[in-house]
Amino acid sequence: MKNFWLIFVKCLVCFLLGLLIGYFAFNKKEENILEPLPVQEKSEGLRGTYDIDKNINEKTIDNYLGRSDVAYRDVRMLEDTATWENKGGERDLTGFVKGFEVIPYAYLTEFPEAYVEQKRSENVSGLYEGKTLFRLDEEGNYVANYKESMSILEYIFPKDKTIFLMCGAGGYANFTKQMLGALGWDTSKIYNVGGYWNYDGKNAISTKIEGSDKCDFSKVPYHNIDFDRLTPVE
Repeated sequence: MKNFWLIFVKCLVCFLLGLLIGYFAFNKKEENILEPLPVQEKSEGLRGTYDIDKNINEKTIDNYLGRSDVAYRDVRMLEDTATWENKGGERDLTGFVKGFEVIPYAYLTEFPEAYVEQKRSENVSGLYEGKTLFRLDEEGNYVANYKESMSILEYIFPKDKTIFLMCGAGGYANFTKQMLGALGWDTSKIYNVGGYWNYDGKNAISTKIEGSDKCDFSKVPYHNIDFDRLTPVE
């Protein structure tokens, strides 16, 4: 009988200790996830022109990863057609920040002509001119090219979450934010967190193949848009 009570007490202590550890671990995790984000604040200089956030950006993004209330989106192409190497950038997506899913801005809508001219003046040519979900009309409004365009956009950029946008240097992310805002998203919940080319944190996932100048894109969480399966708007 004495052994029975001893075993019972030990089991009870272990059970209560497990509950206590689980409670604090769970609440610690929830506290980290639900901690309020800094209110958006533009960076200074050219980065501010691109609407890159002053508080959440390439230098601090590691502190804001893994949140269940945030959708992380990298809007670069896997293989960009533009000559970004002429401006110190890269055509290929040689790496990305862990947790970010890739959906190319270039497939969402066409580039404004003013941006094309600006890049040309910076010796960057060859911007993507293929199929897109939306196009810009003469007034600068976004017009759907396919019946499914809006539903695809709402799936990839959920309105019930905060959205972190990243690209190479911040330009594509800026345009994506402008587009989403024009189509009904709350831009106070959309952060331009800058460009991967300036990221030096601890959560980089490289796509480079060792001993080669090629990349392994199988590592990339990628949202593919098969335009041939969509229904054109007449």
